[in-house]
Order: sequence, then structure tokens, then C-alpha cells
Amino acid sequence: MHKRVLLFATVFSFVLFSCNNGTPTPSSNSNIDSAVIAHDHVDWIEQGNIYEVNVRQYTPQGTFKAFEQNLQRLKDMGVQTLWFMPINPISKKDRKGALGSYYAVSNYTTVNPEYGTMDDWKELVKKAHAMDFKVIIDWVPNHTGADHPWLTTHPDFYQRDSTGKPMSPFDWTDVRQLDFTNKEMKDSMAAALKFWVTQTDIDGFRCDHVEKFQMDFWKTCIPELRKTKNLLMLAEVEEPWVYSVGFDMNYAWKLFHTTVDVAAGKRTALSIDTVLYARDTSYPQTALQLAFTSNHDENSWNKADYGTMPGVSHAPFAVLTQTINKAVPLIYSGQEEPMLDSVSFFYKDTISFGKYKRAAFYKTLLNLRKNNAALAANASFKKLATSNDTAMYAFEREKNGNKVLVVLNLSKKSQKFTWKQQPSEKEWNNVFLGNREPVDKGFGIEPWGYAVYEIRK
Repeated sequence: MHKRVLLFATVFSFVLFSCNNGTPTPSSNSNIDSAVIAHDHVDWIEQGNIYEVNVRQYTPQGTFKAFEQNLQRLKDMGVQTLWFMPINPISKKDRKGALGSYYAVSNYTTVNPEYGTMDDWKELVKKAHAMDFKVIIDWVPNHTGADHPWLTTHPDFYQRDSTGKPMSPFDWTDVRQLDFTNKEMKDSMAAALKFWVTQTDIDGFRCDHVEKFQMDFWKTCIPELRKTKNLLMLAEVEEPWVYSVGFDMNYAWKLFHTTVDVAAGKRTALSIDTVLYARDTSYPQTALQLAFTSNHDENSWNKADYGTMPGVSHAPFAVLTQTINKAVPLIYSGQEEPMLDSVSFFYKDTISFGKYKRAAFYKTLLNLRKNNAALAANASFKKLATSNDTAMYAFEREKNGNKVLVVLNLSKKSQKFTWKQQPSEKEWNNVFLGNREPVDKGFGIEPWGYAVYEIRK
């Protein structure tokens, strides 16, 4: 691969980027609702990353103990934060498939016996912490499984349909919708969340299916949880309101779907500018988003990344997620292999590890993010215009004199480009190749090529 990086030195406190398709450059967050103010998130996530762990499918055994054997490998790759998909037991009533959905929780304060015991989980967290990992768990607040004890002990915790039966949202017949107007339910939910912090010492939550009708709950619950520990709170939604109730981060769905369209040739590289402009004019200045090329949903249902960004086209988009501003990158279980298939949702479908062909690629990017402050989520960003911005996407990032330059060819054709806006330096250290190179004249880059450079103080 032709691999190069570029960065622009700026001391602006807000993010700048130039859109060469006529889109105006935002100079303030004047369009953002004044009530949407981001929480001062934990500092360790600024240059951090998240790796999503699918315990059921990760090993043939599908247990906490078996997963432990991968901790050193993931540490060596540069993983910082482990996000475990739901570790709670799964309801048997109305179960889908042989094993059921991870998100049909039958008990909020116990572990899935298929994965091991509570002591096994606590030991895993301790070992992870001893290796300087952070640990967050998936939380399913919107609904429970169809045989959760609350359905018997507290039937008023659930919404009812016209016949008086607990409702199932959408076509999710294996779960029942909780009622967020019920104060006792919200108190019980908050107590269950606190249990995992106080009893197992986790570092945060990825909250599934966050809806605006939950707003009052999170507004009260998150500050209370943070009295125990300053947690990382990630919301599976792409709406600005989550920052006003204490969430640190939400999902960069628009960026993901745009990159899928670019990979398919349906849109050009200029569409990235449109997404970033919308983000920067809608979100608080310190808001973070989870950037990804795959996750459990997109892999299982939509063939990401092996189908949505097949072959070499995955690489520049992975670089983008690892280096874009106001974002924290995600890697899903098996992407480092890479796993070129979907992972089943309701059945045992063990990921085949063994070659780790992308591990070195991810290690380079993860370590760059960790060691160069220019890739901190709050470091500056400037789009650089090239001679062909429909195919090329280039930008600089900078913080305290540390710089990173990223050049991506988001097309299936080779490109030879020149600069309309010069990088801030003529020569850069090539991150992937390990040599110093001039970049001021532009250069040729192969289809779906990427170039990452740095200057580090």
C-alpha cells in the first residue's frame, strides 16, 4: 500500500474544514441548541479506541475464560477499551433461533450461564484492568426479554397493547417494551446499572436503542452513576439531545452510511464534507461520535465490512474512522482477521481466528492515535483541497505542534494529484513505511489507497 499522512497546524478551538463543493465552512456552533451541552468526558477516551467483543462467537467455548486468552493479543494490537456485548442471560420464552438474541435480557443483574459465572466475569475485568484495558458493557434499557421476572413481579413496568398484553416494539417478538413513565421501573433500572459498577468495577456502558422518551431517565441516572465512578457513556443513536443528559458519545451512522455509498460508487469523496458540516453545526463542540466500518448489527444483517467495503476498499475507510476528528474508532470482533462472512445473531457461529491479516494495519493506526496528540478527538482538523476532490480526501490534524496528515483515494481508479491547499510541512514521516518523504508536489496513489504521515514533538 502507498501509505501517507498529513496534518495542519491550527490553534482554533473549533473545528475547521473547507468544503470544495460550495458548502460553507462553519465558524461557530451557533445553530446548536444552547441546552445541548456535552459532558466533560473521561480524558482517557480522547486518544482511545473501542473493540467490540462478541463473547458467544469469539471462541469455540464462547466463555469469559476462553476470551481471556486473547487479552494479550488485543493489547499487543493496541486495543484500549473492551466493549462486551450483553453478558446477561437470554430469555427462553419467544426466543428467536437456537440461542436467542443477546438483546432479549432475562435478568439485569446476573450473567449468562453460557458465558460462565459472575466470579468468572469479575476475574476477567480484574485481568483486563491489570493490563490497562478499560471495560464497558452493553446495556439494554428499552426492553427486556419475554420472561424477565419484572413481567410477573412488576407488570406495570411495561407498556401494554390494546388487549392489555405487554407490547413488543416493532417485530421484536422476543422482547417486551418497558414503560419509561413508571418511576419505580426507572429506579430499578438505575439500581441495576449501579450494580455492575459497584460490584464488578466496569468503566462504562454502551446503551442499546436509546430513545428520546428515555431522556428524563438518563438525565437523572447518569449523574448518579458518576458519583460512584466517572464512567464512559455511549448511546446507540445519532441525535444531539443525548449530550444534554450526560452521554459522552453517540454513533456516527451518517458517516458510516456515506462511506458505504462511496465504496459502492454511489457517492463521491465530497459527500464526507457534507456529513462533517452537518455534524459540526448540530453537535456540541466537545461531542464525540463512534466511527466504524462494521459492528455486530451491520455485520450480521448488512454484511459489513466484507460486503459493504469489500477487499482493499475497506482500508481507506478504516483509516478515516481511526483519524477523523471528534470521533473514537471502533473495531468489531474478527475485523482484524478479517472475518469475511456475517456472524449469526441467534445461533452459535464461531469466528475463525488464525491469520490476523489486518492486525498489523490496525496496530499501526491504534498506536498512532495513542502516541500522537494530533489524533486526540479534540485536536484540530482542516480539509485540504486537491486537484481531484471527487476521488481524493485529504486533511491535516494538529495539537500542540504534533501533526498528522491523511490522504485517501476513495475511488477504484489510480489517482495522481496535486495540491490546491498545501500541507503545512513539505516533508513528513510515513507512518506505515517508516521513512521520511516529501509530499508538497502531490503524488500518485493506487485505487483505494491511503497515506498517513506524522510529525511528533
